[in-house]
Amino acid sequence: MKKVFYSIIALFILSASVQAQKNIRLKFNKDGEFKIIQFTDTHVNISKNENLDIFPYLQKIIETEKPDLVIFTGDVANPEKAYQPFVDLFQKEKIPWAVALGNHDEGRDSLLREKLARFIENLPWCLNKNDAVSSGGTNFILSVYSEKSEKPEALLYCMDSNSYSTLEPAVKGYGWFKFSQIEWYRQKSREYTHKNGGKPLPALAFFHIPFPEYNLAWNDSTAMRVGEKRERVSCPDINSGMFAAMLQCGDVMGTFAGHDHYNDYIVDYHNIALAYGRASKLVRQENPMLGGRVIVLKEGERKFDTWIREKDGKKVQVCSFPDSFVVKAP
Repeated sequence: MKKVFYSIIALFILSASVQAQKNIRLKFNKDGEFKIIQFTDTHVNISKNENLDIFPYLQKIIETEKPDLVIFTGDVANPEKAYQPFVDLFQKEKIPWAVALGNHDEGRDSLLREKLARFIENLPWCLNKNDAVSSGGTNFILSVYSEKSEKPEALLYCMDSNSYSTLEPAVKGYGWFKFSQIEWYRQKSREYTHKNGGKPLPALAFFHIPFPEYNLAWNDSTAMRVGEKRERVSCPDINSGMFAAMLQCGDVMGTFAGHDHYNDYIVDYHNIALAYGRASKLVRQENPMLGGRVIVLKEGERKFDTWIREKDGKKVQVCSFPDSFVVKAP
């Protein structure tokens, strides 16, 4: 009986600890900045002994940058037990983290995907909390508050870009945002804008599969860009309209995707920065080198600084949005 009693107490303490972490309030610092690291496509698999060597590099990047939040944009780990090294890392660093699922995170099985999403929500220091109103397992909003008030000053949309086409064999390839997700985004954006006196809050969006505008933007000769395109943009063949919804709502000023392991560019497209992270695993010939994208929000402003911190400590592709993307007069 004593063992059962102590087990119940231990579970209660763990549950209380996790709940306390869920109540973490993200805030701008005294200098009016909020720093995020985006890691993506870690593809950790303990059963297959894949990519277990990345954690010292992730830790080094975190300790160099000292972020306020880490966001993973998909293809993180498989199976569930492969999340333990991530838990160990964030418990050690005491930094909150969040996950947007990718196409390799439980793949085509929507029930397993939802089960994985619920599992992730209960991990220590993880801020995931899926909004059940929308399709997918990781659709939620994180508010960033002013240091001096209870008012949100910025929004971070985490979105589930799904996995593969649901219209095969007519339409093959990768998945896309469903209409319910677009409506969820539009509704939430309207609510926050209304509460802010009709003015959209500065917002960023994080997801795995880039939407088709990533390809259109790169091919637009008038668009300003930083970074490299080393492979084709693996976007879905169906454009369900999420980018158009973001343009209309007017809050999202930057989107951050993963999926394509060799692309790391950021491009201005109709005044929204379309950005890739940097693959956070070792790829062939280390081109590009394992790293993470750093984003620094500015309180009360529709701008951010961003760069990539590589595993060797080097800081590359430093730029600011929108300033670095303004066409200079001749």
